[in-house]
Amino acid sequence: MKLRIGDKVRFLNETGEGVITRFKSKDSVFVEMPDGFEIPYLIQQLVPIHTELILNPEVENIDIVAESTLLECVYFIIEPDHELPLLVSDYKFYLFNSSSYNMAFTYSIKDDMHYQTLKHGELGAYQKVLLKTVKKNFFQEYAYHKVECLFFKNTHYKNQFPIAEVLFISDRVLKENVLAKHNEFKYPVFAFVLKDDFMDKEKIERHLDAEDITRLKAIKEFRQPSKTSVSNKQKQKELQKEVDLHIEELVESYRGLTNTQMLNIQIEHFEKELDKAFETGLKKIVFIHGVGNGRLKQEILSILKTIDGISFHDASYKKYGFGATEVLIH
Repeated sequence: MKLRIGDKVRFLNETGEGVITRFKSKDSVFVEMPDGFEIPYLIQQLVPIHTELILNPEVENIDIVAESTLLECVYFIIEPDHELPLLVSDYKFYLFNSSSYNMAFTYSIKDDMHYQTLKHGELGAYQKVLLKTVKKNFFQEYAYHKVECLFFKNTHYKNQFPIAEVLFISDRVLKENVLAKHNEFKYPVFAFVLKDDFMDKEKIERHLDAEDITRLKAIKEFRQPSKTSVSNKQKQKELQKEVDLHIEELVESYRGLTNTQMLNIQIEHFEKELDKAFETGLKKIVFIHGVGNGRLKQEILSILKTIDGISFHDASYKKYGFGATEVLIH
């Protein structure tokens, strides 16, 4: 029988119930009683009632062993889709919670000077969640990763510092790190520690000293910036975008690429920009695909026909000729 930290259990040979707090050995666990005391029990003497693990169809439970429960940690994981670097085409980003705490989290990436939240929610103890899948060609566009987490349990627990970590991960950073094998992932992964001080006994509650009070008095009163009127024309301009899909705009050099490879790169960039338009609330996006042999335009139109909540047509002939398609998001 597989039990996890946080599982609520009933005793097989006596009256009562409690919650599993930690593993004692491979065959026994500590159970916290309603009065707060922990009592060791053999796993075979326990019957699970229900678990406090957060149920979410997007997350996966982590198989754990007794030896690993002492090393509580939260990781940001990057999993290539192949063991050989030259054959990698996709990277998957995971938040891996190898701790007995539940988490409320947000995951954001840096977009120019601002951060854009891609995923948020709750992650249970000993669970992992897929944050994003990125094509290798666009990996460099996801260099800054921001992860914020709050930690809690549904039972009594020691207070934990929240985290707000920004990771810079480039191709060079990956080359300098070593891939690690883990039975939770199909391929070896890159692991970056976000938090590993769950057993830290430093007191979290802190008191203001004289220096803190002096600093507070020196802070000027916060004033709400005066609102400046923005014309409707300016607002409309902010809600539209132009995307050039010519291959020379997407890669540094396309020498040696086949027509199929170039088309795949263009389609991937088209889909990425369309997804971003939905996420950021754009109302209009113009894709400049050129005329050429018409293959790229036909591929784009076939994808657009499958998407609800949009309409599309040829963009302004005066500005783009026959080489662009305008998409309106309703």
